[in-house]
Amino acid sequence: MDPTLRREPRRPYVITSAGIRRIVLGATAEGVSDASLGAIPGGTGSTEDTDSGVDAHSGPGVPPRAGTRSARHAHSGTSSKPLRTAEPPEDYILVIAFSERGVLDEHPRQAVAAAALLAHPQTAVVVAVLGQLNEDLAALGADIVVVLPECDLRQFRPEYTLSRLSGPLKRYPPSHILIPDRLNGEGDLGRRLAAAYGASVATHVVEIAPDHVATHQLVQEGNGRPSRRLARRSLPDVILLEPNIVDTRLPFVGAGQRIHDETVTSDAGISAPSAYRDGGLRALEASDLPLEEADLITSAGNGVTDVGLFLRFAKALGAATGASRVAVDDGRFARDKQIGATGKTVSANAYIAIGISGAVQHLQGIKDCRHVIAINRDSAAPIIQRADLSIIGDARGVMQALLEAVEAARANSAADESSNGAQNTSRERAA
Repeated sequence: MDPTLRREPRRPYVITSAGIRRIVLGATAEGVSDASLGAIPGGTGSTEDTDSGVDAHSGPGVPPRAGTRSARHAHSGTSSKPLRTAEPPEDYILVIAFSERGVLDEHPRQAVAAAALLAHPQTAVVVAVLGQLNEDLAALGADIVVVLPECDLRQFRPEYTLSRLSGPLKRYPPSHILIPDRLNGEGDLGRRLAAAYGASVATHVVEIAPDHVATHQLVQEGNGRPSRRLARRSLPDVILLEPNIVDTRLPFVGAGQRIHDETVTSDAGISAPSAYRDGGLRALEASDLPLEEADLITSAGNGVTDVGLFLRFAKALGAATGASRVAVDDGRFARDKQIGATGKTVSANAYIAIGISGAVQHLQGIKDCRHVIAINRDSAAPIIQRADLSIIGDARGVMQALLEAVEAARANSAADESSNGAQNTSRERAA
């Protein structure tokens, strides 16, 4: 498993007359037009919208995940979005989320946007990021960002994390705390936080508004069949949010102030004995990872004729492998590799579609992927409209070129490490 952190993949781009997004090599963020953002006001979503299966990010003419680029525009002077508030804060709303490889996934990004939508003009949105952070959260409405890099997901240390959060809680006493309710750490941490401070809590929240939250509740109908209804209550202290209940594309930006002051954290309780023993992380081959859990996926379609090259390319990238329905029906891939409405729905951070035209069923299976890269000979294929980056060309030729580039880069990296190691050994002997 390659431990190297993935660098910021979002690059400046332009929208062509055909509606295709093109990356401008060598360009800076200041040169990107706001017309390509397609930002629309965000808002709270209802349960009915969530259950309908409609992708809030895939409306006609709206570039997917456009809000992720707004921060750079806000600070480059080219954005027309106003600052949410310039008033001094009298209150705070705190968002707590783990980062992965220096960025926030879509679920915690939605939690930050929800806090910004709830905040009054005198309320500051504070985001406590557990782990490294290499992106600007101003576009999501964050006013103050506190980064705790030592509290990442690589170790299970709930007591330590709670002790480190005591600093932000004291410095920015929040009226409400919003946390993504998911299994990778935040859901457990949110429940522990509520128990530790004796706070009121609502879990699995599917609707949020300034005066209430709502969760699903199963009730028995007169015919004896269970029915799902919404149970509403006033805003509690700690709110654990389900995904896809707000839109991250906001009509405003936050101040985005990043706090580096060490006094914001607290060491209280760190030395206390823990009831848990961290077993560490176990490295897995990407091919052994379930597609639903994979963070990087390469997927083959009808345009992939050299399966061996495709598998070597995926292994070089450390990516899990998927396939379209056509490729599976042709027998080139096993049925459990199929991605789409009749296969598996994936939520990878990066999805590379190779030789896939992009039928509606396949697009439905990748609607939760954060970044989509398409390699296709047809510039008019539907997958091109969904992709954040498109490479127009023959699948085999592009894969071969990329494979050679990856292998060359790793060889150069290994040579540099060997050279640095030899120099360090020489210095030690000289000393």
